[in-house]
Amino acid sequence: MLPRLKNKIKSRMKDEQELKEKFSDVEFEKGDAFAMFIAAIITFIPPVLICLLVIYGILWLLFLR
Repeated sequence: MLPRLKNKIKSRMKDEQELKEKFSDVEFEKGDAFAMFIAAIITFIPPVLICLLVIYGILWLLFLR
């Protein structure tokens, strides 16, 4: 098992190095970080709120009604 794990680690390191080389010349503009932050919030907040509402609904049905 150990040789297989070493091979996977080596192949993953090669992939990461290729990605670093591929995107080394990418430069971000001034507002890019803020735009990525807003996109992350828009992506993650609705599912989190839905999960919390479902949990609250189940708790309400079981204990608070």
